[in-house]
Amino acid sequence: MRPSRRRLQRGLSLLEVLVAFAIMAIALGMLYKTMGSSARSIGDAGQYQRAVLVAESLLAARDAVAPEGWNESGESAGMGWQVRTEPYPTAASRANPDMVPLHALYMTVQWTERGLQRQVQLQTLRPQRTRPAGPPGGAR
Repeated sequence: MRPSRRRLQRGLSLLEVLVAFAIMAIALGMLYKTMGSSARSIGDAGQYQRAVLVAESLLAARDAVAPEGWNESGESAGMGWQVRTEPYPTAASRANPDMVPLHALYMTVQWTERGLQRQVQLQTLRPQRTRPAGPPGGAR
């Protein structure tokens, strides 16, 4: 008795090897694409974080807004920024003129990344700077 031909065959056929390589190539291509987009997302997050830090540093420089407002623009750390304010009336400030008025502050930080214009916009409220009271009884 001779063993059947099937039993003597060992290893993979050329077709099976080609199919396995094709499946592996597709899987690796998807993996590389995913990893590349993840790395790009991390880079984008880093740029957004830098933009927010620029905005926070500008806000930390001024804890109050002058009565005439704050309209300024400039560049810092390779990012352009713009700040503008406008009075922010409230029912409480209209009822009590001695209250410190508020200003709505709008800040935009922008930069160019991979040929695309990116920006972060922030909004907050800041009190109006009060004029220092003079010495009692007038200046001496």
